[in-house]
Amino acid sequence: MARYTESVCRLCRRENLKMYLKGDRCYTDKCAIERRPYPPGQHGQGRVKFSEYGVQLREKQKVKRMYGLLEADFRHAYANAAAAKGKTGENLLQTLELRLDNVVFRLGFADTRNEARQLVRHGHFRVNARKVDVPSFRLKAGDAVEVKDRSRKVARISEALEAVDRRGVPQWLELDKGGFKGTVKTNPAREDITMPIQEQLIVELYSK
Repeated sequence: MARYTESVCRLCRRENLKMYLKGDRCYTDKCAIERRPYPPGQHGQGRVKFSEYGVQLREKQKVKRMYGLLEADFRHAYANAAAAKGKTGENLLQTLELRLDNVVFRLGFADTRNEARQLVRHGHFRVNARKVDVPSFRLKAGDAVEVKDRSRKVARISEALEAVDRRGVPQWLELDKGGFKGTVKTNPAREDITMPIQEQLIVELYSK
């Protein structure tokens, strides 16, 4: 399976947005986008004027990288969003937010979505008391996510939980920090997603 192996800090600089892909480092003055707030590469500091298509593509790339998805996974998420009732753009963001790896990250069990994805694949979590090791597993309101008993001593999980207060937990989730458990209280609304995303640009791109 293809995967990105270069510096993730380059992705933040490319999109000119702090996407918190590096965990703790993103909260310090060592953050690459704080030190070099321009795109990477030889011509990064030059002026770039995007076409309408270029603006739409950059928005899609930004969201795809933010959630750590490959193109095929992102297209599949978009197809599901387009087939559902309601606004396609908002459906897409809700689909991405309700992925198991994202919920694990949002609850504070991992420092980054990439780390959350690895922890899920290694079978450290249960959903409604059943082991689930598929990062793209979609949760729904009322679902409970908990760390397996044997996994509660995993350093990466316990250290991430210690820092959860700094990042905060979204209102649509509820965290029982002491019980290593979280619950999806309700499906996330558009206003719950605070990152600067213009989902309509993605809809326009895929609608061509």
